[in-house]
Amino acid sequence: MATSLGSNTYNRQNWEDADFPILCQTCLGENPYIRMTKEKYGKECKICARPFTVFRWCPGVRMRFKKTEVCQTCSKLKNVCQTCLLDLEYGLPIQVRDAGLSLKDDMPKSDVNKEYYTQNMEREIMNSDGTRAVGALGKATSTSDMLLKLARTTPYYKRNRPHICSFWVKGECKRGEECPYRHEKPTDPDDPLADQNIKDRYYGINDPVADKLLKRASTMPRLDPPDDKTITTLYVGGLGDTITETDLRNHFYQFGEIRTITVVQRQQCAFIQFATRQAAEVAAEKSFNKLIVNGRRLNVKWGRSQADRGKEKEKDGTTESGIRLEPVPGLPGALPPPPAAEEEAASANYFNLPPSGPPAVVNIALPPPPGIAPPPPPGFGPHMFHAMGPPPPFMRAPGPIHYPSQDPQRMGAHAGKHNSP
Repeated sequence: MATSLGSNTYNRQNWEDADFPILCQTCLGENPYIRMTKEKYGKECKICARPFTVFRWCPGVRMRFKKTEVCQTCSKLKNVCQTCLLDLEYGLPIQVRDAGLSLKDDMPKSDVNKEYYTQNMEREIMNSDGTRAVGALGKATSTSDMLLKLARTTPYYKRNRPHICSFWVKGECKRGEECPYRHEKPTDPDDPLADQNIKDRYYGINDPVADKLLKRASTMPRLDPPDDKTITTLYVGGLGDTITETDLRNHFYQFGEIRTITVVQRQQCAFIQFATRQAAEVAAEKSFNKLIVNGRRLNVKWGRSQADRGKEKEKDGTTESGIRLEPVPGLPGALPPPPAAEEEAASANYFNLPPSGPPAVVNIALPPPPGIAPPPPPGFGPHMFHAMGPPPPFMRAPGPIHYPSQDPQRMGAHAGKHNSP
């Protein structure tokens, strides 16, 4: 519906003049000192075809310049960004948001009906306070668990990168590092994400990005409760440095009585123990993949039993509070398991002698030394050796001696006792 400025059929009063655009955090960029150029009535809106004020800016270093694509009236009707046309609350395409909220917004697409509808909605926006959306989106009051799971909570600045250099793909780019475009291999042309239309995204039909997200939502994992009924503890990860115990208690108290909350700041996680198993199951169901505290998405899992936790601590070397201890250099490692009987016998062959049968034991009666009476028969009389003297070396009690210091006959105390005058 592009018309000249002097056309009598066009109402110039409906042209839009704004002081600042309606943008999401990703399109705005991470630079707080951003500079924009403002062109009054620079282009026509790609949805309603009315002239509007165009803003142009660079969201960051090595990023491409971006500009507003639709007018603010069309942006407020759908509560979307003027540049990327993604929902300002969830950061999702309009088709995904409408599917999660069960909305069916039948906007007219013909020129005359579209202009009439836009004028009525603009009048409704002027009469409202500006804090709530208008139309079918403003009447939707319920929230969707699917939207909370798919919602993006942190900006995705990678989306602002420059486009791929077509000359580099053909091998003809001579700019080198000064080229403002990306020198990367393009994606597969058969990829459905490579063919996107701004009108399809706005009206929520045939959007390949939305189809991909809806398929991901259908195959999203679930958090099943453990079989051990004594487990009433939930693990909450990804706390960061800003989330405290009070923030967690303010969220989880609605599900039931909380027994203890243990925050491990070093690992940025917490353990929340409920008084009953039913409260823990309700908290896990309501918080899994959709818990957002202070703008951060938190990971919720079931805790483990004491037996499993003890086994894992032995393997990982963690303390009872969950703090992982760093290994101390210079200390010996863990002892190896005891060898089997056959391995022990094989390892005792220090001289690599050939294997042989068990040695034959021959009892040879030696004559007693001169001056000593012959020993009595076994079981009668005193011991075989004199009580004051040590037994001969060849008659010592059997047993392996691993180290010389374990031999009582070689210890300094006995040697000094017998050699003293």
